[in-house]
Amino acid sequence: MRAVAALLILTVPAAAQEIVVTGQGLDAPPGEAAYAVTEIGRERLTGTASGRFEDVLRDAAGAAQFRRADSRSAHPTAQGITLRGLGGNASSRALLLLDGVPQADPFGGWVAFPAYLPERLAGVRVTRGGGSGYHGAGALAGTVELTSAGPELLGPLALTGFYGSRGSIDLVGTSGLRLGAGALTVAGQYARGDGFVPIVAEDRGPADRAAPYEQASLAVRAVVPVAAGVELQSSVTGFTDARERGTAFTDVRSRGADASVRLVGRGRWDWSALAYLQHRDFSSGFASVNAVRTAASATLDQHVPATGAGARLEVAPPLGEGMTLRLGGDLRHTAGRTRELFSYVAGSPTRRRIAGGETRTGGLFADLSVARGPLTLSAGGRVDRWGIDEGSLFEVPLAGGAPLTNARFADRSGWETSGRAGLAVKLAPALSLRAAAYSGWRLPTLNELYRPFRAGADATAANPLLDPERLRGVEAGIDLAPGAGLSLRGTVYWNRIGGAIGNVTLGTGPGTFPGVGFVAAGGAYRQRLNLDAVVARGAELDLRWRAGAWVASASWAFTDARVEASGAAAALDGLRPAQTPRHQGSATLGWGQDGLMLSLTGRYAGPQFEDDQNARRLAEAFTLDARAAVPVTTSLAVELRGENLGDARVETAISGGDIVERAAPRTLWLGVRYRMR
Repeated sequence: MRAVAALLILTVPAAAQEIVVTGQGLDAPPGEAAYAVTEIGRERLTGTASGRFEDVLRDAAGAAQFRRADSRSAHPTAQGITLRGLGGNASSRALLLLDGVPQADPFGGWVAFPAYLPERLAGVRVTRGGGSGYHGAGALAGTVELTSAGPELLGPLALTGFYGSRGSIDLVGTSGLRLGAGALTVAGQYARGDGFVPIVAEDRGPADRAAPYEQASLAVRAVVPVAAGVELQSSVTGFTDARERGTAFTDVRSRGADASVRLVGRGRWDWSALAYLQHRDFSSGFASVNAVRTAASATLDQHVPATGAGARLEVAPPLGEGMTLRLGGDLRHTAGRTRELFSYVAGSPTRRRIAGGETRTGGLFADLSVARGPLTLSAGGRVDRWGIDEGSLFEVPLAGGAPLTNARFADRSGWETSGRAGLAVKLAPALSLRAAAYSGWRLPTLNELYRPFRAGADATAANPLLDPERLRGVEAGIDLAPGAGLSLRGTVYWNRIGGAIGNVTLGTGPGTFPGVGFVAAGGAYRQRLNLDAVVARGAELDLRWRAGAWVASASWAFTDARVEASGAAAALDGLRPAQTPRHQGSATLGWGQDGLMLSLTGRYAGPQFEDDQNARRLAEAFTLDARAAVPVTTSLAVELRGENLGDARVETAISGGDIVERAAPRTLWLGVRYRMR
């Protein structure tokens, strides 16, 4: 550590060592006041019972993953982020950023949640609605921005250690140091657990067993001033994630590493230049369980290496007080291929499949904000060029002989435009009104284009001919601050995704189907298709309150989402998208004084459907979490946490044969927190 400190100090000119770096990007423009924005602070990030980022994200009304389970038990490919009920499959329809860097898996669009340790973050900013052009392409349903914490928040050393139900261990360490004029932060985590049996008791059999997990992550970030008003921010992160899905042959392994460099200049002209690299390596086994669940047999073994790379440059010229203009451009490239062993006979694979390709996007953007007295105006747009290249599908018998399939798909490209406009009017110190309209788009992921997958007895084929999704929407809102420490934000909206990509049921087993092979009796055969549209209308409420030692927050989202479909998907017309509840809500009440902290969180998710045909209904669920921290010294505290205290049954999936899978049961934790003063 001393060697790193010396190196950082020596590389900074003496004059520059008097500068205090911020470690942040460019400030959000004032025009953000025209949109539905929710912020989650560090106090909440580090105060959940689960210690999981995906759990914190549910504090924002309408924010959801595809399935209800968290990253200790869900399949990683089911963990895409969406907002406003604009789901329907597991790819993220919201753009997730960490210090400006896109975080979705470059192949699949899902999110590696174990990589995002809440203790390393300063805050989360959720902007609902598409068209946020200066963040990059892909913000279809909105944007989720994560900001890294600096030394002031992390402190020189903080350690936590917890032991919980089912042999669970959760260890976290963070450190933030000022090194001359620069800063260095380090954050790491190790977590493991024996897991629980995912299949509910009345459906399980001898083939079902507990699903253990083991996960670790490490993040190192350095911020160094390189000239007056200019700082260099560099970051290297890595994670590893091993889970099992509750039967033999269902091991899942994910690994990843990211590196980024960002230069930020502040002065008469503000500017930012960012470059990043990503690598992901995902492997998963899939199994078929017989009807009486006495035995499992392997059906598919997948390995998917993928890479992502990108860059962004933006400038904010001086326009005068009350006006902000951001101009720039960005590039992103992804590449990956799924490598599969399939068509098992007597426990051994008989065929190999290699499928994949590359995608690229490049765009230019402009975003203008004008604040004049009680009125704030925002207008922005971008134009993008996209491409899907090098697509191929190769299948061959393992025993040798001619390929069964050797297809190359034509390269495709096109232009897309998107934008947004909004206004906010402050009618009184405690009352503001806002309205906005926007459009956005999302390119199909390589996963949707090329990777088939299985969930229980069900199998879904990829589709290399998918088109981009395109969204347009409007919203209106009211912001109230009727008293000190109290705020309420309410929004109503209408969104329509044209060409929404869904997993469409085309047949049932038993039988052999293109792109997936054999599907057993009771299983469904699906393919990814562009639906005519998914239309969502609804309302959102976010409340925040603080009075002395008391703090409270609550959110509620109502979503009426419907599918518009014709052709092969005509049977879905008028149905609700899969995994989309009409109601979901969250509320937290906390109290803290002199280091003693207590909190209680309740969450509700209404009934939703597992499948596109609305035939498999997941029951509503209500859970209670609690946390109590008792100081021992000024640096040390003992903490007790409880998840799902009522041991509620949270149904997360229903597979062929009506086999129900649940999220985590009651989980209790006892641990200590140490923070060097």
